[in-house]
Amino acid sequence: MNQTAIQVQEAYKVFNKNHRLQWRRRNKNGQDSATVAVDRVTFQVKRGEIFGVLGPNGSGKSTLVRVIATLLLPDSGKVSIFGHDVVREPIIVQRLINRVSVEASFFKKLSPMENLSYAAHLYGLNNRKARVRAQELLERLGLEDASIRKPVEEMSRGMQQKVAIARALLTRPAVLLLDEPTTGLDPHSKREVQALVREVRERDGTTILLTTHDMVEADVLCDRIAIMDLGKVVAMDTPARLKKLVKTTNNHEPTLEDVFLELTGKKLVKNNENGTKAD
Repeated sequence: MNQTAIQVQEAYKVFNKNHRLQWRRRNKNGQDSATVAVDRVTFQVKRGEIFGVLGPNGSGKSTLVRVIATLLLPDSGKVSIFGHDVVREPIIVQRLINRVSVEASFFKKLSPMENLSYAAHLYGLNNRKARVRAQELLERLGLEDASIRKPVEEMSRGMQQKVAIARALLTRPAVLLLDEPTTGLDPHSKREVQALVREVRERDGTTILLTTHDMVEADVLCDRIAIMDLGKVVAMDTPARLKKLVKTTNNHEPTLEDVFLELTGKKLVKNNENGTKAD
């Protein structure tokens, strides 16, 4: 794991007030000014590492993922994937990565298998081999054969999320960007996805960047974690070392949730999708 897979140097992304605000800065007259979503963020992720990015809603973590994925241009700084600049070499970068977001897009009238076959065609994969791998991935994630061949629009949100994960893994990306991938999944399905993430890292050497609101998920999966707040990285280390930032009280060993609350001052609450979110 010596080779650098993801390099982020002083990445900066700002939106004007006509964009959806994540958090606001006010000028000296008290009026809304630009929204700084990613504020001089710097880190490296080594090949084969699982790197977590935690933060409350509006902290900038999803914007950061979109910059890495070439979906947004940084206003300054540099981001590269295996040495390829996301601004100057986006096509090369797109061949190396794949992304799962909490709001996955599909051709809703098509089946999961048809959606994955289309993705395979876009990446120039052998159709026969791709269909075999697609079947294996969908079954590995608990989709029955009948579900694989019915329209995506007839599936639950959680099942659609599994299809999105299978689609991302189909191309065997060198870098996998997982933006809250287990949101909407039941506890059993979460464990299936987490086990599959470990498998692709071990088998294929895939580098994984994970954003999540699930502190337990981050703790068990991630080699290192960056905690973001208001666009900045406020702490970055292994889960074990991060937990040492919080004092033990009443014989209670600190958790990542304790670290999160200590560093961001945000309260975690349960959402309706078997996960957590920050207020």
